[in-house]
Formats: sequence, structure tokens, C-alpha cells
Amino acid sequence: MNARPQWPELTAALRAQTMQPREVLVVDSESDDGTPALAAGEGYRVRSILRRDFRHGGTRQWMAEQCDAAEVLLYMTQDAIPFSERSVEELLAAFDNPEVAAAYGRQLPHKGAGAIATHARLFNYPARPEVRSRADIARLGFKTIFFSNSFGAYRRNELMAVGGFPKEVNFGEDTVVAARLILAGKKIAYAAEAGVYHSHDYSWRQEMARYGEVGRLHGDQSWLRENFGGADGEGLRFVLSEARYLARRAPGQLPATLVRTAAKLIGYRRGLGRARRVAS
Repeated sequence: MNARPQWPELTAALRAQTMQPREVLVVDSESDDGTPALAAGEGYRVRSILRRDFRHGGTRQWMAEQCDAAEVLLYMTQDAIPFSERSVEELLAAFDNPEVAAAYGRQLPHKGAGAIATHARLFNYPARPEVRSRADIARLGFKTIFFSNSFGAYRRNELMAVGGFPKEVNFGEDTVVAARLILAGKKIAYAAEAGVYHSHDYSWRQEMARYGEVGRLHGDQSWLRENFGGADGEGLRFVLSEARYLARRAPGQLPATLVRTAAKLIGYRRGLGRARRVAS
């Protein structure tokens, strides 16, 4: 929606890729800045939906259903800019392993990103690639199913075999699918050599709202925690890492991160309180 500001940089990066997609499908949510015309001008297939109809799970599932001849589906968001001409090629190379059903790339902070946003990307997207499976649950817990659709790909047949994206989910649809794939005995690859520039400088209010969605997801989809454990341990590790990073790079931000951490916790608890249990 309203992708004009990112459009020149995004399309230039996509056109420069060493591996080009057979088809690009752009789903637009009632843009009023001419985005559909820009996409059509690139030769992309454009489909429009009402803003009120957009859901992160349902819309992505609808997209998968529009591409029934595809072997691999690569999902991207408009603010994810490939950082290499080989980003797509490196991501799809993960599927050389026949056991890999889904793969996602590294995310680096946008130029000019703040210290807090920069740390979040460095913490969640390290330089070392890995392939995760059900055998890693005991070691990694909830981190086993970490995934991002900002730059993530799926074997279409494997995606559909586990029910596709949950249509009712409007946050964390990638986590739900990753969990279903892992429990089905498939593997997920993190391709650190592939990736995009993608980050957000959230306010504390935005952090609270976002973690409210996380809490709602964990409550609604309670089977996630039942199978993969809670995210408390990883959350504590993130907080400690963030404090150390800011102490070295931006000590003036330490008081702000205390407020943010409290806002995240409050949001998460509120989200859990609004949850409704659904089956896997």
C-alpha cells in the first residue's frame, strides 16, 4: 500500500537480481499514490483488494492460490530492499536441500536506522546460516520457528500440505506456517548470505501495540507454546543483548529502552488476555 517512496530503489534492486522470477504478483490495498500503475508499468501482475479485507495470513494464502503453477513462492514486503544482486539466488539455493520446505534471508537495518532498530536486526539475523528441524526444539525452543515473510520463500506444495497460511491470522502467519512445517518433519533454512535491508524505528507505543499482537498470537495459537515452549528465555536474552549494545554504541538510549521493554511486556500481557484458543 502506497509504495511509491520505496518503488525506485525496490524495483532497481529486483531488476538487478541474477535470478529473476517467472512472474511477479503485486497485491495492492487501495493505494492512493499510483502504486498499481507503477507496478503494471513494470509488467507485474497487479491485483487490488480493499484495505479492510487485508489480513497477513489470508491475503498471502490468496496469493498462493493465484500462483498454482509455481514451484517456489517468494514473499516480500515493499520496504524490503535486496542488499545484493544475488539475494534471490542465494535464498533459493537453500532449496537444493530436498528436506527444506521454507527459507528466509537476512535482514540488515536501513541506512540511518537508529541504534535500537539496528540491534534488533543484528540480534535476530546473525551472519551465520543454519537449517532447523524438529530435532532442534530441545535446544532452541520457540526460536526453532522464527521466520519472516518480509523476505521468505516456500515450496508451494509443502506450504499447501500443511494447510497454507491461516486465513484468520493477521500477525505471525509466518510463525504458524513454520511451526506446522517443523512438526510435519520438514526443515527451515536461514540463508544469511541472502537478504534485504529492512528495519523499523518503532515508538514505544508502536512497540506496545506490536507486542500486543505477539501476545494475542501466542494466546490464540496456544499449541505453539505447547509444542515449542514460551519465548521468555529468548526475550530475556534479547533485553540483555540490547542493553550491552546500547551501552557501547548509544548509552543515551538506555533509559528509553527501559520504557520500551516495559511497554513490550504490558502489550504482550494484554494480548494474551484478549486471546482465544484455536486448534492447530
